[in-house]
Amino acid sequence: AGTNGKGSTCAFMRAMLEAAGKRVHVYSSPHLVRFHERIRLSGKLIDEDELQALLEECESANGGEPITFFEITTAAAFLAFSRRKADALILEVGLGGKLDATNVIDRPAVTVITPVDLDHQQYLGDDLKAIAGEKTGIMKPRIPCILGPQVDEVRELVEARAMRLDAPLAIWGQDFMAHEEHRRMVFQDESGLIDLPMPRLAGAHQIVNAAVAIAALRKEITFAIEDRAIEDGLMSVEWPARMQRLTRGPLVSAAPKDAEIWLDGAHNPHGGRALAHAIADLEESHPRPLYLICGMLQTKDPRGFFAAFRGLAKHVTTVEIPGEAASLGAGQLYDAARSEGLDAHPASSIEDAMLQIEARAQLAKSKTPPRIVVCGSLRLAGAVLRENA
Repeated sequence: AGTNGKGSTCAFMRAMLEAAGKRVHVYSSPHLVRFHERIRLSGKLIDEDELQALLEECESANGGEPITFFEITTAAAFLAFSRRKADALILEVGLGGKLDATNVIDRPAVTVITPVDLDHQQYLGDDLKAIAGEKTGIMKPRIPCILGPQVDEVRELVEARAMRLDAPLAIWGQDFMAHEEHRRMVFQDESGLIDLPMPRLAGAHQIVNAAVAIAALRKEITFAIEDRAIEDGLMSVEWPARMQRLTRGPLVSAAPKDAEIWLDGAHNPHGGRALAHAIADLEESHPRPLYLICGMLQTKDPRGFFAAFRGLAKHVTTVEIPGEAASLGAGQLYDAARSEGLDAHPASSIEDAMLQIEARAQLAKSKTPPRIVVCGSLRLAGAVLRENA
């Protein structure tokens, strides 16, 4: 569970377990392009026929009673997992934790809570304490919990709950940690220090996500994951729309010549800060003028997101997320970006945004090709991946 980093942490754990020769099931959300991405059976996405049969079976068992989309699809996923042998099942919470449909496992091997921040306040509460209370609902009596970086009030709440549950707690920065050193990743916990390659996923925040995954696997001693499997997992991990470099496709062809194009699903203030940090690191080593293409949902905090890019982004082009009824309008998002002191302009589509950036880059007469980052929503990222296939 957590606000940010859940998906990446799950991806790291899966990659490391599979590198160790384990069969791994994974349940994640949301999907980017096809629903089938949510259910991974021993390394492969569930196929259409099996998924349809499972959903029909669950619908029949439900007997017409009220049920949400996430609840019935989670039931179908669990049914699929129960019928296929595996060494591990990684469950990503859909929303919150305490009342989430995934939170029905009485004795998980280990629980993980990634950074908690303000998001989904309409469902989880208006402040960090309330939101963290929902996230900690996945913790179980005497089951180890791995805690990623947190602000003090969240960490203290988790520590208090762990004490009540007699749950062993491993805390980032206290019981385990990681950092970059000479282009290598150094991980350390109570069992010792490991010198590792940098994660394949870009950004300093991915070092943290990788460390949380490693801490979880090392805490669950029955897996006996060797250092080589951790290394291989770091180098082989894949997780689309997390600082993903786009190098081909129609969108790339429409971009200014030699432009760098990145895709990231960051969609809240904490995610915005992580993305801005990752881009600032790129800027330090390879300076380029930064242009954002941003689309966001109505339930998000655009001003909090844009605040992270003050002094970093040259321009923001705002778009409505294609086919998404709950999308903020490009004009609304433009107003939010301008309110945070960013130069911004609305566009009618992602393609139009790219054309606008090309025109602005030409007017600027910069000899350095731009760096373009498409961000603001995983649903926007999914639309980009579909259109840029």
